[in-house]
This record gives sequence, C-alpha cells and structure tokens, in this order.
Amino acid sequence: MDITHDHEPAALPDCDFPGHDKLVAAIDAAVARGDEHEVTAALRNALCRMIRDRDVELPACVHDPIQDHYARRELYRSPKHGYSVVAMTWGPGQGTPVHDHSGLWCVEGVWDGELEIVQYELLERDGERFHFRAAGGMHAGPGSAGSLIPPHEYHTIRNASDRNVAISLHIYKAPMECCSMFVPREGEWFVRQDKTLCTDETQ
Repeated sequence: MDITHDHEPAALPDCDFPGHDKLVAAIDAAVARGDEHEVTAALRNALCRMIRDRDVELPACVHDPIQDHYARRELYRSPKHGYSVVAMTWGPGQGTPVHDHSGLWCVEGVWDGELEIVQYELLERDGERFHFRAAGGMHAGPGSAGSLIPPHEYHTIRNASDRNVAISLHIYKAPMECCSMFVPREGEWFVRQDKTLCTDETQ
C-alpha cells in the first residue's frame, strides 16, 4: 500500500517512455503561447508531429485494452503549466456517452487505430435536461488531431472497429477528474449526470 504523509506531497504523474522529453518540450512550447486559441492550434500541430515522430514511443501499457471500460492512463502532469497528458486505449466497440470537458480546453490526437468522433450542439436547456443535436462526425486516423474549447465541448468518441484497438493522446488544460455525461431520454433530449473520471495503472 502506498501511503502519503502530509509533509510528503504526492508526486505528479510522470511515466517514462522513449521520447518523453521531446514530447513534453513540444507541449510546453505550445502551452506557453497563452491565448487558448493559439495554444490549441499549436498543440494540434505539435501532436500531429509527435505522433509521426519515430523518437516518441508511448509506454507499452497503452497498447493493452481493459475489457469493461476504455482505459485512461495519465502519463504526465506539468509542474510548471498544470496541463495533463492522458493516453486512452479503446478496445473494439468501446466509446463514451455524450459528455463535456468541465470547462477545460483539450487537444486530442489519434495515435493508433481509428476513432469516430461526433460533435453535439446544445440547442436549449431545461434544468438538468439538455436538448442536443449532432453537428457533424468524422473518422479520425493516426496522425490526426482536433481541439475542444468550451463552450463547444460536447461530443462522443468511439472505436468503431470490431477487431482493432485504438489509442489516442489527450492534452487537457488541467487534470480532468470529473465531467458531465448526458443520458438519452426522449428524442434529442438528454439528462445530465455527474461522472467521476478515474485513471488506470501505467505499469
């Protein structure tokens, strides 16, 4: 059992892998630009480069799917800028419900496989009931990256393959430990539910 005492602050997530420092340097340079639109544009470009860079190889654990849920493994958290880097592993058919990002910008890149991403537009809200409409979808393959900037943050992600594993890398403005998920009700109406986001072991 790991025990952390009050006088011993918990270490930030930092998983070693080939090209770690090169990836972190590229993200740092993008995040330092300041404005969220400039930051996410620079991160999209940096992530596309890093996915194709033979020097960067994600840890072996991210290639291992988990049977009952898509895996979230936090690989790095910046002590200087506060951003979080999470690798997600999607087994065949695994995906998310409609969800938000708790007001955090995010850049998502497909490292391996192919993901189906659908954006949703919020048309109206009635208390905890939300009226969404699908606003376009895409199939994203290796080397592609997209960004989400609130309030345009509602979407689903799914591995449409029934055979292959998909891997994506997500860079969040800050650690994303919870979000809102939206459960379908009637027609295009959904009900919001709070969801706590856990991370899986990186070993």
